[in-house]
Amino acid sequence: MRLLLLADTHIPKRARDLPAQVWREVDQSDVVIHAGDWVEVGVLDDLAARSTRLVACWGNNDGPELRARLPECAEVTLDGLRFTVVHETGAASGREARMAQQYPHTDVLVFGHSHIPWDTTAKTGLRLLNPGSPTDRRRQPFCTYMTVLTRPGALADVRQHRIEKT
Repeated sequence: MRLLLLADTHIPKRARDLPAQVWREVDQSDVVIHAGDWVEVGVLDDLAARSTRLVACWGNNDGPELRARLPECAEVTLDGLRFTVVHETGAASGREARMAQQYPHTDVLVFGHSHIPWDTTAKTGLRLLNPGSPTDRRRQPFCTYMTVLTRPGALADVRQHRIEKT
């Protein structure tokens, strides 16, 4: 199964639309996971219409309309793996231990908020993934997103991708 991980799209504040590179990934993915901070509900509509399957939550910059349509925390089982999708996880220091305690029955935690790509594994085996942002790099050298290939019960390949300038 091919997954596309996104977060912090901040449209239209940081970009008018998702980059073409991301839309191509949407078309190739079995599931799109978005960890919040959409800002504009139209982006949710567009992504939902174009995705084969969308799993998503709201973020701190998302208003009442998005919060009415999305959960604060989304949970789904894909290819035998339990995924939890949240926006905020708090400070980077101690994140793995805190999240492992907060989500003991999760295999993969997808989060956003910082715009900083993150890929670590807690001592419990919980995998923590933050795809960064495809539209707002902040202090990062590039805007980013992630793709994940799964096989039954395992992550087979996790890749961070840079948004290439066109």
